[in-house]
Amino acid sequence: MKTILRDLKEAIAGSEQDFTSGKLSRAIFLLSVPMVLEMMLESVFAVVDIFFVSKLGPDAIATVGLTESVITLVYAIAIGLSMATSSMVSRRIGEKNPEAAGVVAVQAILAGILISLVIAIPGALFAGQILELMGASPVIVREMQGYTAWMLGGNVVIMLLFIINAIFRSAGDAAVSMRVLWFANLLNIVLDPLLIFGFGSFEGFGIKGAAIATTTGRGLAVIFQFYLLFFGKKRIQLKLHHIRLDVLVMWQLIRISFGGIGQYLIATSSWIGMVRIISVFGSVALAGYTIAIRIIIFALLPSWGLSNAASTLVGQNLGAKQPNRAEKSVWVTAWANMILLAFVGVVLMVFSDFFIRLFIDDAEVIRAGALGLKIISAGFIAYGLGMVMVNAFNGAGDTITPTWINLFCFWLFEIPLSWLLAIPAGLGETGVFLAIVAAETAMTITAWILFRRGRWKLKEV
Repeated sequence: MKTILRDLKEAIAGSEQDFTSGKLSRAIFLLSVPMVLEMMLESVFAVVDIFFVSKLGPDAIATVGLTESVITLVYAIAIGLSMATSSMVSRRIGEKNPEAAGVVAVQAILAGILISLVIAIPGALFAGQILELMGASPVIVREMQGYTAWMLGGNVVIMLLFIINAIFRSAGDAAVSMRVLWFANLLNIVLDPLLIFGFGSFEGFGIKGAAIATTTGRGLAVIFQFYLLFFGKKRIQLKLHHIRLDVLVMWQLIRISFGGIGQYLIATSSWIGMVRIISVFGSVALAGYTIAIRIIIFALLPSWGLSNAASTLVGQNLGAKQPNRAEKSVWVTAWANMILLAFVGVVLMVFSDFFIRLFIDDAEVIRAGALGLKIISAGFIAYGLGMVMVNAFNGAGDTITPTWINLFCFWLFEIPLSWLLAIPAGLGETGVFLAIVAAETAMTITAWILFRRGRWKLKEV
């Protein structure tokens, strides 16, 4: 027990361990604990914003929803660049070459800034027209476009927050990324009500205040990140001579990021397809599905933290010319993740009604949501293996293989199977839930076969 508490304290405080040597189980623990907490904190932004914005009425909520659907593009690019950054930085750290890691870090930051400017300028200038294209009501377009303008215009803080946290994580400083999000979330929680509703004689900005608060919180967190990069004495230490354009390194980053962007967009769009199919069965089925998916995504956050730990270990150990240790780290992490998700799955299956009832008191919606929760949770063990395998490819710099896996399993298998089971086979929403489990299992089997072939070990980044 003392050893676990000691390791937990070290994981949260930050570890100086060399992850290319020593006990793998301890390395996974030290990396995954702050990564799990970071993943959970990332979801807090959206929860805090919608909590306060919901008090402004349905139009304000709709504005957030419409803007978030556009911001999906920013998230896709940020996640893609983060994957590429992680694979290249972790490889350089594994090679014991922090100087080269610093060069990669700067190119990733520059790429993020340049791409965000391309989105920010038209996003801020044409926010109203963008909302109109998304089907917003005239009231939203006229009175609430300020929220969209701020979110799109300030998208650089989203981009940099993702990219720089990926730099810290892949270098082995996962606790730093966690602390940055603590800082950003605390600022957001304090600023949101003040800037939305005002205080004293200050009347507040309404819904635009939510965007200003979020952008300010993230922006100050990015400044904190830069301070740590230049003065924090971490594994990556940036100097003034790093600040230059390296076209070859930047192009390699962008090329690898295409796969990560594709993975995110394929997965996101497949969920849209599933919503379209299940909407045929009415608002009750759709509401139950929506709530169940929100619960499942939150329940999976710790597993994504574990998967990110595997990604870092793969990159660092391949850089250290230890492919066998890289492979072993994936298997150890996968077993830990399967055990974790088996437990989570059983809890969600047994208490499915309780969890749905936390969100709504409608008996029919509770029935539909609980059914979805039970069926989808049954596939958690297989998914626990699959998500680690996919992140192992990303950590090796092979982002294309997971993209093809997602394309096959989600677009060419899951969506057609959902339609066949739900409508022609007459299973209704149950067919959609069964198709999700089948697709996740197919993804795991496909990833396992390709992982066992070992070609990812030969990937140069």
